[in-house]
Amino acid sequence: MLANKFAFLEKPKVTVDSSGTGPWHEGEGASAYSIQVWQEAGYKYQHVAKQFKVNFFAQHDLILAMDLNNRSALLKLAKSQAEKEKIFMLSSFDPKLQPLDPDGDDAHLLSIPDPYGQELSAYKEVLEMIERSSNGFISWLNS
Repeated sequence: MLANKFAFLEKPKVTVDSSGTGPWHEGEGASAYSIQVWQEAGYKYQHVAKQFKVNFFAQHDLILAMDLNNRSALLKLAKSQAEKEKIFMLSSFDPKLQPLDPDGDDAHLLSIPDPYGQELSAYKEVLEMIERSSNGFISWLNS
C-alpha cells in the first residue's frame, strides 16, 4: 500500500519494501481481508511475507516500524547508533500523533495494530491509520 502512495513522488524517489521482525507467515501472500481492503481503496498490491534481516539497515535509508514491539526488535538488531537513527514509528508521521515520543508515556498510541485474524472492520481501521501516517510522511518528505 505504501508503494502506491509513494509511486507518484519524483523527488525524493521512495522505494518501499516490507518485512516483519519475526518469521511469521514467511513466504505467504497477503491475507484475504488485506487484499479486499486494499482493492476497495483502489490500491494495487504485491506482497510476500519475509523476515527483516540485519543487512536491510545498509540497504534502506529509513526503517518504519508499525508497532512498539517491532520498533523494540529493530532497535535490538541495530548494530550502531546510525542504524538506530534510521528507525521511526510510521504513525509518528500522522499529524495527530507527531507530538508523541516513541519512548514516552503515551508511546502505545503510536502502535498500528496487526489486524491478522480479526474482522474486516479491523483491516479497514488499520488502512485508515496507515493512510494518515503515509500522507504525513509525504508532507514530511516535501518539507
